[in-house]
Order: sequence, then structure tokens, then C-alpha cells
Amino acid sequence: MTDAGKFHTIQIRSPSVHVAGLIVTTLVAFLHIYFLALEMFLWTKPAGRKAFGLSAEQAESTKVMAANQGLYNGFLAAGLLWGVVLGDTGLHIRIFFLVCVLVAGIFGAATASRKILFVQGLPATLGLVLTTLG
Repeated sequence: MTDAGKFHTIQIRSPSVHVAGLIVTTLVAFLHIYFLALEMFLWTKPAGRKAFGLSAEQAESTKVMAANQGLYNGFLAAGLLWGVVLGDTGLHIRIFFLVCVLVAGIFGAATASRKILFVQGLPATLGLVLTTLG
């Protein structure tokens, strides 16, 4: 059998890109822990209201919804950190959760604020690119 019908792929693996992917993924996780804190614990406080541009009345009337949203951000952070802790065996877990964050960022930009694409989607995209290249 000859190699003529086979496809060959070239894999370029860089230890520094791999480490950068882990670092960015960890930063995305910490960003989501920050979102959790804002949405679950600081939503009605000045810091939370300022971050989301809410009046005291708006914050009070939406605090249960925000706490639920914060919990989901916590799950994203947990998944990302789980993938980081697993190292090489966590590659697919990191990719899955980075894609989840990216989709959430795109959806948030389309439905709530374009700013979400940059705050949430861009870091996830960078993490995804570095993770897949590293």
C-alpha cells in the first residue's frame, strides 16, 4: 500500500502557546468567578449596579434572575478550571467550556449588550485559539 491516498497532517505544538492557552483559560475562569460575585452577591450593591448600569429599583427587581445567571457563570468557571487542572487530558473539556463561553458571549451581545462580545467572547476566543494551537 502506498502513501498516495493518505492525508498527512502537520501538527505544530509549541510549549509556550500551550502554556499561554492554559493561562488565558484560567483568566477566563477567573473572569467568570468575578461575574458570579457581581451577579450573586453584589447585584444590588453600588459596584454591581454600576457594572450593569442599573438603578436600585431595577437591581432589586431582577436580583433573583441575576443570582441564577451568576450560578451559571460559576459552572462555566468550574468547568474551565477542571479542564486546566487535568492538564493534557483536559483538552476537550477546556475546548467545550471555552466554546460555551463564546456562545454565551455571542448570545449576550445579540440580546443584551454588544459590550458582552468583547468582555466575554473575545477572551474565550483567544483562549480557544491558543488551546487548539498549543
